[in-house]
This record gives sequence, structure tokens and C-alpha cells, in this order.
Amino acid sequence: MELRYPFILVIVGLILIVNIFLFKRKKSTFNTGSKIANTNYLRNTDYFKKKLRKYNLFVKIIIFGCYFCIILSAILLCRLATVKVIDKEAYNRDIFLCMDVSGSVNSLNSEVVDNLVSTVNSLKGERFGISIFNTTSVTVAPLTDDYSYIKDSLETIRKAIDSDYSINSENGLHDYFYYSSYLMSGTIEGSDVRGSSLIGDGLATCAYNFSNLDKPRTRIIIFTTDNDLAGNPIVELMDAAKICKKYNIKVFGIGTRNISKKDRQEFASAVELTGGKYYDNSVSSVSSIIKDIEKTSKSLTKENKETKRIDVPDAPFILLLVSFSILVIISKKVVK
Repeated sequence: MELRYPFILVIVGLILIVNIFLFKRKKSTFNTGSKIANTNYLRNTDYFKKKLRKYNLFVKIIIFGCYFCIILSAILLCRLATVKVIDKEAYNRDIFLCMDVSGSVNSLNSEVVDNLVSTVNSLKGERFGISIFNTTSVTVAPLTDDYSYIKDSLETIRKAIDSDYSINSENGLHDYFYYSSYLMSGTIEGSDVRGSSLIGDGLATCAYNFSNLDKPRTRIIIFTTDNDLAGNPIVELMDAAKICKKYNIKVFGIGTRNISKKDRQEFASAVELTGGKYYDNSVSSVSSIIKDIEKTSKSLTKENKETKRIDVPDAPFILLLVSFSILVIISKKVVK
């Protein structure tokens, strides 16, 4: 415990000392006599003595209570605080979910999103991001450790995939138009010229979404697609895989159930080039990829210690209220 402004307590202490000194030196005009004549009989009665002792006790309590309240008020002004030294630590692992949002991948994406919600709940200090693509790539959530935001984003994607939700929701058409256009907004720009499902562009863009690529960190991309190219990409899939390899980004890819043999082989070769692994879509594929990601190395990064001073006014404030309440009660007894 410490006081943020201890000089206030010193000032108040000096004022109290001076006050006590002046109070003790105060002389009463009737110090050697009585204000009322012929009171000796009354003063010698047991009843009077009892009342006088009680009165003097109450006066002393009131004086002590006033000083005590002043001291407590001074402590509150000084801002009583506790000092906490926090070891800042974080896991140096970044995970990006990169999803092909063309219609043929909806079923796979829905399954992945549902399984990732529980995975996000178990994260501790790691950063997570979401990127979606079709003709062009859109970052839904940049790398962040705000897991509530990530879960909200995943839930929005799930609703956008599930057309039944938007039709049957309470807001009806409003939700339908919002969620039905959510995955298309920004991802089909230039589709009339460049086509759609530009797999390599989506993966390469996601790779460059990682921050500080020159610094050593564990970087992972969960990549979902049917690898059914239907346009003219700027970056081919294998070239995008080489970019990932260059920056030590492991890609864990999941293909759709209807992926062709040729597209599957190309997809598998690309992700394995990065040191990652390919998975065929099945009931257990999403849980398997999550388990394999958990096995990837992640080291605890110790950052500088942070000292925090947290105000703790509760105790002196409660004591002040109790003391003041007692003073009010006793003062009424003295007046009576």
C-alpha cells in the first residue's frame, strides 16, 4: 500500500497538531468558579456525577471522532493505492483463417466456423485473424487477441452462409439482404474481368496480412477452398505457397468433399510445400487440423514488467461513513 500524494497527510497532520495545542491552551473565564451559584448540592449527587461522566465521555468521543474523520478524509485525498507488478506475457503464435467464399465452399466453411468458435475460447495470448476471398480478398478481422470480436465475426460469417437463418430471423428481409450480401461485399470486385475463385491471390494476400514478417513468430493459415480456379489470378497457388514458405508460414488446407483429383493434388502439394498439411473434408477433418495446430511450437514471450497503481479507497471511505454516523448519533445524545 502507498499514498499517491502523501504531502496532503503531512499538511493535515500539522494543522491537527496546531489545533490540539491551541485547544489545550484555551482558558475558560470561569475556570476557578461556577457559572451558577448554589450548585454544590446538585454536583454532589450520584445522578449528576453519572450524567457528567457520561457527558464528558461523549464529548471526548466526539472530539476524537472529528479528528479521526479528518484523518480519513486526508487519506482519501492522498489516494491510497496498491502497487501491482504485472509480468506481461504472450504466446508468439499468429493464426489466420483464410476462406474461399465462393458458393461451392459454403458447406465446408460452415463446418470450419462452427468448430473454430470453441478453439478461439481456448486461446491465450495468441492472435487470430480472418480473411475471405473470391475474386478479391477482404480482411474481416485483422490479427487480434480480442477473442470476443473474433467470435462475433465467426458468428456473422456463419449466419451469412446459412440462408435459412436470414429468411427465418425476426428481422426478416433486413437480415436476409444483409447476410446474403455479407460475403460478397468486396470479394467479387472485378469478377466480370478477372473471374472468380482466385485461390493463389487469396492465399498470397492473407500471407501479407501477417505483421512484422521479418520477425520470428509461429504463423499459421487455416485455408479452405475447393481449388476450382475460375479466372485469371495475379499469383498462382504454388507461387503463393512459396511466399508462405519464404516467411515460414505453415498452411493447413482443407478441401471440399467434391474436390477433383487434380485440384486435390495441386492443393496438397502447395500446403505441404509450406510445411503444413492437407486434409480431405470429413466429419473429423476440422478437429484433426485443430489438434495438429495445437502441436505446432509456440513459445512464451516475456515482455517488460508493468507496474500498476490501483486506487483502493474502499476501506477508508467505509470507515469515514461509519465514524460520521457514530458522531451524528452521539451528538444527538449530548444535545439531549
